[in-house]
Amino acid sequence: MLFLGTHSPRLDDKGRLALPAKFRPDLEGGLVICKGQERCLYVFPTAQFATFTQGLADAPITDARARHYGRTLFASASNEIPDAQGRITVPPPLRSYAGLSKDCVVIGANNRVEIWDAQAWQQWSEQADEAFAQVAEEVLPGIF
Repeated sequence: MLFLGTHSPRLDDKGRLALPAKFRPDLEGGLVICKGQERCLYVFPTAQFATFTQGLADAPITDARARHYGRTLFASASNEIPDAQGRITVPPPLRSYAGLSKDCVVIGANNRVEIWDAQAWQQWSEQADEAFAQVAEEVLPGIF
């Protein structure tokens, strides 16, 4: 699955967010929502979340970085199943972490979906767009 595009749904008073219609078929069977980097939220189809976290499962328990990252990630994670209208409930601790208000931005980010507060997305995107426009060499050597 490949998630693409930028969408602007609103968070309702019950903390529900309507997923973009084109994302729903890949998420209707269940998803995991968790903390992401830059204070956004990651949304993975359940099977993709298992793939994403396999490296943490394989890391030695003595690796403090993996242990700390895993604690934060798994403690924040919530299994959700979209309702008939394609809405998911974003748990209050995750709404707080991402600073979500009524206006949100939902982006496709390859194998995951990200949920951002609209103002935070605008600030991040403006900075990232300038850096993206200036890229003059490979971002990931041998890949792109």
